[in-house]
Amino acid sequence: MLSSPICTVCECREASCENCQNRDKCANCASCCCSQAHTAWRQVRIHQGVTVEYLSLGWMAIEVIGSIGVGLLSGSFALLAFGGDSLVEILSGFATTLHLKGDSAGSNDFGQKTERVTKFLLVALIPVIGGGALYSYFTGVRPESSLLGIAVALGAVIVMPVLWVKKRGIGRETNCAPLLMDAVQSATCFLMSLALLGGLLINYLFGISWVDYAATAVILAFVGKESLEAFRQPNSFPATDPHRGTQPPV
Repeated sequence: MLSSPICTVCECREASCENCQNRDKCANCASCCCSQAHTAWRQVRIHQGVTVEYLSLGWMAIEVIGSIGVGLLSGSFALLAFGGDSLVEILSGFATTLHLKGDSAGSNDFGQKTERVTKFLLVALIPVIGGGALYSYFTGVRPESSLLGIAVALGAVIVMPVLWVKKRGIGRETNCAPLLMDAVQSATCFLMSLALLGGLLINYLFGISWVDYAATAVILAFVGKESLEAFRQPNSFPATDPHRGTQPPV
């Protein structure tokens, strides 16, 4: 059962910001209206979020190197699309990590830049990978099967749900928008990895090479949906400065 609110201004609880009624202000530890005990708890959870992001960045680096490397060798555009999305997630995760570090010190200024970079990279990924896949398909290029590619996809199927649950949990508890956004990307990556694994397994077991292009289309559809949702959402991060207060978005 939830404890009674400890803050009469924003209704944050001692170990949760999930029901906060003043999110713009309380997303910044330096200007939070809550007690010192609550602020200290939130900073501990934010530091835990940083640790999760470090683990996520390490795994995403493996995905990028493995997917793009094997994709180039085997001619698999499904692997290239997956690796390209993983690269976007690395950049987004790096920006989120910097934001979390600033958040624990009382700064919330990095969020808008995080959103802009992520949106641009997601949109750029679609024509690059999609165009290459179409060209290869109509010119008769057939991707080869790859056990290494299957291993990368299987690893993602196992790892990404764990990262998603951890990021979402900390993000909800601390009302940390960047971490919640990154959690959604981890969930999307998991769905992509399922499509990738299915396509690679079918090609490996039955030699049906065109399935790789179908998997590419599914992955790019997820990327497109992710991009559309990102542009539909308003900026999640008000530009703030602990010495100047909240500034209007730029």
